[in-house]
Amino acid sequence: MRVEVLERILKVNDALAEEVRAALDRAGIVAVNVIGSPGSGKTALLEQTAAVLHPRVRLGVIEGDIATTRDAERLVRCGVPAVQIETRLVGGACHLDASLVRMALARLRLEEIEVLFVENVGNLVCPSAYGLGEHLRVVVASVPEGDDKPAKYPATFARASAVVLNKVDLLPVTDFSMAAFAESLRAVSAAPLFPLSARTGEGLGGWLAWVEAQRADWGRAP
Repeated sequence: MRVEVLERILKVNDALAEEVRAALDRAGIVAVNVIGSPGSGKTALLEQTAAVLHPRVRLGVIEGDIATTRDAERLVRCGVPAVQIETRLVGGACHLDASLVRMALARLRLEEIEVLFVENVGNLVCPSAYGLGEHLRVVVASVPEGDDKPAKYPATFARASAVVLNKVDLLPVTDFSMAAFAESLRAVSAAPLFPLSARTGEGLGGWLAWVEAQRADWGRAP
């Protein structure tokens, strides 16, 4: 019975996700669902992305957290339009769903956005099952989490359009194996891997080029 209920929930969510995607397509926006553990550096990555690309590439952000509006406030300080979803106000879910994203879209000026990042609630499990109407998924992992994450969370990494490995500036002081991480990722996904440091900016160029390429392919032409 529990499985049937979950299947019904996911079916309803998928229908809403299609509505969200249609609205984004009409607006010429490419949407990127950003998934990662708490502390992996998702918000820091978006801050660095905004610092270089915005407003040449018009960015927007929907932030998902169980509580507080801190992450949205960080992006607003970068000059990026951002709205916060606090899931504690709607049951405390450990992930965003399409209905929450649809409501958040009404709080943004879509005509001013080309690339919309949706930073999901910090979690490598629940967000994987719920489509948000996004065009692309990016999984953010980090060096301190260990090199076995693709092997431990294969479903999440298998659905990734790209994978960011953050905090590579910490490689010299950890036993993280880049080869082991890449091997476990390639076992489940052919997604491009971008090793970088959102703190220092090291390796950021490849990620930024990928974002711009997605804008050109999915959204409005420059």
